[in-house]
Amino acid sequence: MMVLYSGTTCPFSQRCRFVLYEKGMDFEIKDIDLFNKPEDISLMNPYGTVPILVERDLILYESNIINEYIDERFPHPQLMPADPIMRARARLFLHNFEKEIFVYVSILEDRSKRGDDALLNRARTTIRDRLSQIASLMAKNRFIMGDEFTMLDVAIAPLLWRLDHYDIELPKSAAAIQKYAERIFSRPAFIEALTPSEKVMRR
Repeated sequence: MMVLYSGTTCPFSQRCRFVLYEKGMDFEIKDIDLFNKPEDISLMNPYGTVPILVERDLILYESNIINEYIDERFPHPQLMPADPIMRARARLFLHNFEKEIFVYVSILEDRSKRGDDALLNRARTTIRDRLSQIASLMAKNRFIMGDEFTMLDVAIAPLLWRLDHYDIELPKSAAAIQKYAERIFSRPAFIEALTPSEKVMRR
């Protein structure tokens, strides 16, 4: 059985919980206190972060790598496009999300940065601007890549859930993102994957 070591407030762990529930398979989630991590976390992941997936002799870390493995191991429902060109585009999107958006999410999640208001405000502004840029995409499509729910929607969902929590207010021009977010949040797997700590993040 797959075991996911997951932070109860970690947006990257939430991605993996979301995928596991979408797949409807047997798995175990071990909740990790992000501020008092057990020693074996650093033994499994040299970076000392969660999520970590363990299945028999396999140990994986980094949410997008974990999720693509789960998707290939349990292909129904398929979350990465079957077509090689579309799959490559999806991977590029995921890479861009990490470089252009989630690097700033990591800053907002980093307790050691709590006193640096200038840095935190820059991170919030950058996230707001990047999301505003992709609002037009959300206005045209049901999901990021069209009518099909994919790994891209999984990847961005934890951030959209945390906008209030991060004190990020999107402009009215990005209203399409709010509607898109509600479509994601209404999925049964998304609701099941929420921890009690995450449920209170959204007003």
